[in-house]
Amino acid sequence: MNLAGVFSPIPTPFDDCDRVDTVRLKAALGKWIQKPLNGFVVLGSNGEAALMDDFECDQAIVAARDAVPRDKVFIVGTGRESTGGTIKATRRAAEHGADYVLVRTPGFFKSQMTNDVFVRHYTAVADASPVPVLLYNFTAVTGVNLQPAAVARLAEHPNIAGMKESGGDVAHVADLVSMTPDDFIVLAGAAGTLYPMMCVGAAGGILALANALPVPCVHLFELTKAGRHQEAIALQRELVPVARLLGAQHGVPGLKAALNLLGYDVGVPRPPLLPLPESIIPALRDALAHFEEISA
Repeated sequence: MNLAGVFSPIPTPFDDCDRVDTVRLKAALGKWIQKPLNGFVVLGSNGEAALMDDFECDQAIVAARDAVPRDKVFIVGTGRESTGGTIKATRRAAEHGADYVLVRTPGFFKSQMTNDVFVRHYTAVADASPVPVLLYNFTAVTGVNLQPAAVARLAEHPNIAGMKESGGDVAHVADLVSMTPDDFIVLAGAAGTLYPMMCVGAAGGILALANALPVPCVHLFELTKAGRHQEAIALQRELVPVARLLGAQHGVPGLKAALNLLGYDVGVPRPPLLPLPESIIPALRDALAHFEEISA
């Protein structure tokens, strides 16, 4: 399946009793699949996977797989702190229909997470996985950094297809692209840097903003791919403020608040995360309204 394009890392709705709400999840996906997105990630960072147990994760995978058509790429986050736990989660995701698995770096024992440790971890996961593996580097959350030298070694594995890089360092992405084979896919992890990362070789992005503004995000991808750089730069500049609101500034609470404004019933974040303060809602509404996708 084609990994070049724009993917949405969808949030996980929870009901009033703090249980995974598969009905709301399917309803939201019913709207997203009408958009020009290449596919979806369930149980990524925006899916609050770190706050869910294995049974809940399986519930979300099964419900999402049932809703996502087979012509859309279906990616499941399966990263755990232990190699064994990651392998088990990866096998369950494959059994439930994942096309790819997205595996974040373990980070609890930060000082021990060397290149050799990461190579051993991901090699074991890729050897055991029934489906292709995507590496996932998100230093702002994990506190560790998957270095290009380690990625270059891992890119030689036949079952490691690419990676998501959620840092904002364009030079880092350029190194990832230059040090890996041509068929190794690097995906940007933030809409605010999609254009410059594609300019140095990224093939697209897994973007939180694509949940709220899928059409502009896909349009930015298409403009950049077509070499229409002035138009792409202008659109990138327009997207940066709202991307910041849903990313570095407010994270999952901001994303869920934005989606609720847009008519996607995804509820509130799971504790200990707090809902977005009401004082921020007007600024969020104004940022979204600029793109004329806000619901009445």
